[in-house]
Parts: sequence; structure tokens; C-alpha cells
Amino acid sequence: MFKDSTSVPTFKAAVPGKERSSGKQVTLLKAYRFMQQAAHMAATYEANRNICKYVHSTSRGHEAIQIATGMQLQPWDYASPYYRDDSMLLAMGFTPYELMLQLLAKRDDPASAGRSYYSHPSSLDPDKPIIPHQSSATGMQVIPATGMAQGIRYLEKTGSPLLKTGPKGELPVVLCSLGDGSVTEGEVSEAWQSAVLWELPVIYLVQDNEWGISASSEETRVMDAYEYAAGFKGMERMRVDGSNFEECYHAMGAAISYVRQERKPMLVHVCVPLLGHHTSGVRKEWYRTAEDLALHAEKDPLPLLRQRLLEIGVEEKDLLAIESDTPKYISLEFDRATEAFEPTADTVADHVFAPAAVTLEKGDRLPANGNKVMMVDAALHAVEEILQQYPEAIFFGQDVGRRLGGVFREAATLAEKFGDNRVYNTAIQEAYIVGSTAGLSAVGVKPIVEIQFADYLYPGFNQLVTEISKSCYLSNGKFPVQTLVRVPIGAYGGGGPYHSGSVESTLLTIKGIKVVYPSNAADMKGLMKAAFLDPNPVVMLEHKGLYWSKVPGTQGAITVEPDADYVIPLGKGRVVQQAHPRDVKKGDTICIITYGMGVYWAQAAATQFPGQIEIIDLRTLFPLDEELVYSTVEKHGKCLILTEEQLNNSFAQALAGRVQRVCFKSLDAPVFTLGALDLPAIPINTILENAMLPNPEKVAAAVKELLSY
Repeated sequence: MFKDSTSVPTFKAAVPGKERSSGKQVTLLKAYRFMQQAAHMAATYEANRNICKYVHSTSRGHEAIQIATGMQLQPWDYASPYYRDDSMLLAMGFTPYELMLQLLAKRDDPASAGRSYYSHPSSLDPDKPIIPHQSSATGMQVIPATGMAQGIRYLEKTGSPLLKTGPKGELPVVLCSLGDGSVTEGEVSEAWQSAVLWELPVIYLVQDNEWGISASSEETRVMDAYEYAAGFKGMERMRVDGSNFEECYHAMGAAISYVRQERKPMLVHVCVPLLGHHTSGVRKEWYRTAEDLALHAEKDPLPLLRQRLLEIGVEEKDLLAIESDTPKYISLEFDRATEAFEPTADTVADHVFAPAAVTLEKGDRLPANGNKVMMVDAALHAVEEILQQYPEAIFFGQDVGRRLGGVFREAATLAEKFGDNRVYNTAIQEAYIVGSTAGLSAVGVKPIVEIQFADYLYPGFNQLVTEISKSCYLSNGKFPVQTLVRVPIGAYGGGGPYHSGSVESTLLTIKGIKVVYPSNAADMKGLMKAAFLDPNPVVMLEHKGLYWSKVPGTQGAITVEPDADYVIPLGKGRVVQQAHPRDVKKGDTICIITYGMGVYWAQAAATQFPGQIEIIDLRTLFPLDEELVYSTVEKHGKCLILTEEQLNNSFAQALAGRVQRVCFKSLDAPVFTLGALDLPAIPINTILENAMLPNPEKVAAAVKELLSY
């Protein structure tokens, strides 16, 4: 089925004069009106470049397939359009005025309130497909879109009331639109592998205009998307002539019907002309020849559809009426949008995060008959309790499924207890593991995912930065991403250069995510629950050297297990050890600000300075408990910030700068920092590893020097 364009049936030829009232005429006339609107919008933007100052692309040449798609998607479907899809948005029901508000970055832009580019929609309108926020769609958006389909399949299989369906129980599909130039992105391959492996209801609509900015298809690929998709067994595919609206309409109808019924992925490869500029800032005349432009102009779907309308009996006066009315309408709407209000500066920081679900510490941290547990078991029990309480929760990642239950046994028995559809393995594809959570969250699934080692998180950074962290802000609060990403981290016992790294400073440069780092079992459980409940993306760093307290001096990480309802709000640190009031009064104390393994190095060093050391465990690196940090520093006047990370340009140094600025008048000494040596990797040899890392002796030496001021 659907192996090439010859297998795509088209509408039968009409008998002139007999279809004036037919459904086909109505459909084609409606499409023609949308095409006219899109064409005049593009012309208006071009004629008013001084007003349309923000970069934008338009759909000229792509209109037929986009309109055919937008007209047939339903309100219970999900869509991931790309930056050239303004015709598709018109056909979905967005007005020219609404699109122009985004073009001009106006206050009432319904997608982003003036924060994102033209044709970068996000929508929860009940009469349109749901459109979560996405990036500029050069391949990265395919993973979140596939994540939506993954979530839909889970809701289907579990009979969840969260599943959106049509009035007759019709199941939803996901439409993911992209340009052919982006198919070469590796993340597209990860998404397609998952789609065919799990048989997900997603349509990949690839619009191929043979250009990727100034690079031609001959320069950049050895096969097009249709040929490439042949390697993904189980992916149905078809080719479509994007200049022919009737063929596009029938093809998309067939594709949507197939995916809606069969619940399997499909690729629709559409050959389209590029009639406009790549973007308003990259002009077509800069890199395309007159011959190439003329060849594309011959395939313009607008005059071809006009000719077809005349052939099936539509009177020319009806077309002339559309052609006369449309420019007037577009001009009026453009004037309205031009005069619309600009956003005010006081809104610039709105919707970075959705409001936190947990704002107070609740539950019993020390139940009367509680048993002591290691950190790894506290995490396991927390996830188990979450899965018991929240049927929309799932847990997946590499090797967390039934056979192994995680390389640290942190997921042991979960698949047996909750089934393979809730706890399961993925391929080695960190980008998909991270990025799919944006799509899962958009359909109401609450994912917990795991990256096997912190060193392997980097392939997922593209998704964290480009998709997940920006979603709440650029959708003006409509699409916060509720996800919990678990990351075993840290060095001990010769783990070596690819299993021992610390990544918190890199994570903390990403705005729009939260970063948690517990140091004991009770905090692990309380923070895990709060992180899961938080409607925003949370990365939880879990020191694998503390999982079982195998490192000497870390027995304190084993604590009584809190009750199931225990939660700790993110952004609240903890006083691990207080200095003696007598020594504080004498001015002979310091505070150590730390987290993770640093807590135990600090405690060990403090035994040499009885009464003189106050230790703060940050627990959450962002949001940071600034009130606790600054008040503690002001109390003592001397501060050491301790980290396991390589020190240069680290979070610890950045925090030291903030402490120095805020607490300057209270300081009696420079703010000290201590971390690992500035080496590019953790050596596997334990002698070299120990030489690189902080330890109690190094901490004690820094404390002694600081106390001498």
C-alpha cells in the first residue's frame, strides 16, 4: 500500500456544468480562497518589509499540500507544523489577523504573546488540532511530535480518560510537518526508529522543495525522504505531487485515514516548488538562478487550481470575486495587526515556569517505625509509589526494563509490577529519551526517564535546550513540559572518563529547567516526589557513589525512609551541621555551601574543627535557596563553596561571585571555592582519580586557610 505516487488515486474528472453544487467544488473553492489569502499575505509582507522587520518565511509554492492537510485534521488530532506552514494554519482555522499578530510580535499574538517567530504556533483552541510549542523545525521537532504519538498509544492501551477522541470515538493522529532538508538530522532517525518499533500513529509530512537555504538537494543528500524511509521497516510511504491540490487532498485523506485506523506511522513525501524566499532575511535572488526560479514558477499550485476549478464548471466570475475580495481583506487585517498593541516590558519574565505544585515540606520525614534505606532504594520506592498513584505515569530509558531493572538496579522489579507498557527499555538514543517527554507531556502522560550516565546526557542537550526548556515561555504558559529526567552522576572507585563526569554547570546554563541534587535517602525520596509533581522539566542528578554508600564516610546517606506522602519543595536547602553559637559569637566560624558528595567531604573535614563549621546542603541547584545561602554567609562572614565538578567556570565559581556581591559588607575573607582539578576527564586509575577529586584533606586545608583570615 502507498508505495509510490502511481498508487495514490486522484479525484475522477468532473463533468463540466454538473458539479456546481458538488462537494468537490465546495472543497476546491475553499482551498482556492485559502491559497489566495496565503499569496496576498506573502505579497503584503514583501511590500511592507519596513514594517515586517522580524524574520519570517511563507508557504508560497507549498500551499496545496498544506491546505489539503489543514482542512482534514480534526480537533482531536495533534499537529507539529513547521516554520513555512502558514497555509496549513489558515486551513486549520487560524485567521490572517492572528498569524499577522505573530508576524509583528504583538501583545495579543495567540501563540507566544510576541516572543516567537511567524508561523511558530502553539494552540489549545478546542476547535483546532492541539499544537504544542516547537522549535524552528529543522529536524529537532520530530522527536517531540513522535513523543505525542507515543503518549497517545499509551493512553489508548490503558483506556485512559485523558485520551482525546472524536464524537464517534475516532482516535487521534499526530501530524509532523518538516522540510526535506531536515530529514538528514540524526534525531529524525531516532524518532522514526521509535515510531516503527512501537507502531505509533504519526504522519511525517515531508515538503521537498529541493533547497535547504542556499544548498541544493544535489549537494546535501544521496536520497530523498521517500527513499530514506524505505529503510525503516513498517513505515508506509507515498509520493505526492505538491502542485496538484486534488492529489494532495486525496493523498492526505488516505494517509490520515490509514493512520487513524491502523495506528502505524506513515511518511508522505511531497514535491513542491519554492516560490518565495527561504526567509525574509535570505533572499531567493541571492543564490538561485533565473532558470531555477522559472522552473519552480511553472509548478505554482495557485494558477493550476484556478484552471482546475474552471474545468469542473466553476464560473470565472466566482473566482474573480475571490480574487477581488481577498487583497482588500488581507490589507485591512494587516492594518489592524500593525496598529495592535505591543507587549509591555513588564511581561518579559512571565511564564518561564508554571507555578510549582509543591511549595511546602509535607509528610513525615521520620516515621516512628520507619526502616533505614539506601539512596538507591529510596529512589526505587519513590518511583514505585508514583506509578501506583498516577496511572498516567510511565518510566523508560536504557536497560530499566524487566530483565535488568537499571544498571544500578534502581528500577528493579518495576516492570514486573507495572507491566512492559509502563516500564520499558529504549534503544541507545538519548535525544529521543529526553525530547519525547515534551510530546508525552502535551498529551497528558507524565514521564520519568533515565539517562544511564551523566556523561551520556549530552546528545539530549539539543532537546533540553531547543524544545523542552523554551516550551512554557514561548507558548506563553500554555505548554509547560512536565518531565523528570533521572541522571546518575559523579565519580568513585575507578568509573573512568565516560561514567564519572559531573554536568551540573552545563545544565545550569539552560534557562527553563530545574536541577535537583539530593545527598541522602530521605531527600532523594522527598525531592523525587516533588520533582515528579512539578509541572516543569526537572533534571534529577543522583550520585552513584551515594546510591549504596560504598564510599567511606558516606553512611549518612542511609536514612530512615519517609512516608509515601513526604515531599520537599524544590529550591529549599538544608542545614546539615550547625556551628556552635559560642564560636559564632567569637567570629571564629565559617560556612561550607555544598551538595552531593561534597556534604560528606565537608562533614569529614569538620571533625578537625569542632564547633567552627556550618554545612549547608543546597539539595536543589536551581531554583537555589538564596535566602539560606546569603543569611548563612552573613552569619559567619567566611564561606567555602565546595563542588565535585572541575572548578574553572563552574556553578560553584558563579555562586561565589553572587555571594561576594550580595554579602560583601558581611565578609571577613574572600569567598573560597574548591572543586576537582581542571582536567578534561576523570582518569580510570583510582590513584589519578583521587588526585583529581576533592577529599576531606583538601577541604580541611581550605578551611584552615579560610579561618586564618
